[in-house]
Amino acid sequence: MMRVGLLLPMSSDDAGRVLAFARRAEELGFDGLFAFDHFFPPGAPPDRPSFESYTTLAAVAAATERVSLGTLVTRASLRPVGVLAQQVATLDDVSGGRFVLGIGTGDELSRREHDAFGLPYLGPGVRRQHLVESVRALRALFAGRSWPGGEHVPAMDGPLLHRGSPAAVPPIWIGGTSEGTVRVAATEGDGWNAWGIDPDAFAAKAELLRASSGGRVVEPTWGGVVVVGRDADEAERLVTARRDRGMTDDSFAGDADATVGWLSRFAEAGATWVVLLPGGAADRIEVIGELVLPRLRATP
Repeated sequence: MMRVGLLLPMSSDDAGRVLAFARRAEELGFDGLFAFDHFFPPGAPPDRPSFESYTTLAAVAAATERVSLGTLVTRASLRPVGVLAQQVATLDDVSGGRFVLGIGTGDELSRREHDAFGLPYLGPGVRRQHLVESVRALRALFAGRSWPGGEHVPAMDGPLLHRGSPAAVPPIWIGGTSEGTVRVAATEGDGWNAWGIDPDAFAAKAELLRASSGGRVVEPTWGGVVVVGRDADEAERLVTARRDRGMTDDSFAGDADATVGWLSRFAEAGATWVVLLPGGAADRIEVIGELVLPRLRATP
């Protein structure tokens, strides 16, 4: 059965809202809660509020019991790999093994965050190689081994935070939709995440993932913005209001019936997860939880 997660409302200065969202999502039966990894909202001025992903997820871990927790996605170049390994291992431990590390290269849009905070920025020619080395270094550290070093990620002896069982390591999803990134996910990841693409494009990339995996099991997963109305008229009003505010990044908009049909196409293409960023009013989590989620679960 395809699992359904939500993106936390990270573009906020109200921590109580984030934690209330997390608790309600668990009550409604969602399978996971994910955080984007930005220091301010993409495309927004640097003074716009946004919670840091790992500290937020630690608070969400304490406020929930069952849901998976993860990043969608961490930028590999945003933190030194050894620091990232400690953060991930800690979160996985304090959440009782519920953590999923989504990780990717970032893109040109991310550069403003690096510049604003004085962080090194990797150009397009090296980002993918750095991502591959980062994932390999993380796996070595999670397994209790040293990382011998590479061209972009320096050698690290560890040790990493004690993990109880070396086999209990968080899954790594590699995010991105280019063919090169899909192939990296096929050889290096436990999962692949595609943001915002339609079901047909997802199905084609999922087939490339399978063909490139050499028999490895790599989960295809999807994430995107969905605007769900109780009926078609409400969905149209929500989309119009979002466009009036300059928000044009919706992956899908429609009523609950149409949403169930659209998301089911990802399941047919092999998706093990869909992670939704609900567009529109704050009550959309209720609409999706009450009108969409039960019917997706009932779909064969």
